[in-house]
Amino acid sequence: QVQLVESGGGLVQAGGSLRLSCAASGLTFSYYDMGWFRQAPGKEREFVCKISWNPDSTQYIDSVKGRFTISRDNAKNTVYLQMNSLKPEDTAVYYCAAGRGKDYFYWGQGIQVTVSS
Repeated sequence: QVQLVESGGGLVQAGGSLRLSCAASGLTFSYYDMGWFRQAPGKEREFVCKISWNPDSTQYIDSVKGRFTISRDNAKNTVYLQMNSLKPEDTAVYYCAAGRGKDYFYWGQGIQVTVSS
């Protein structure tokens, strides 16, 4: 049974930082691209960033470039999202997902990130 479990969310003031973690089990983690998505209240879920399985290339949406960094530790089956210079518009439920290319097959339950102004 595949499980993706996010942690590290919470409430932070604008300009602050948070580090999300996503621990994976039940799959060969190193074979999968890992992505982070988010869904703000009243909005559709959107892609935020991804890190490929091999090599470790990364992709970000423009609004988070230079502020967010995705990384992975295959030995720990964990993907991270370091979020700096947070803005109120980053407030959302954040989800990690495992897949290949543009297809994601497994999803975490989501974790709340709230940025106060």
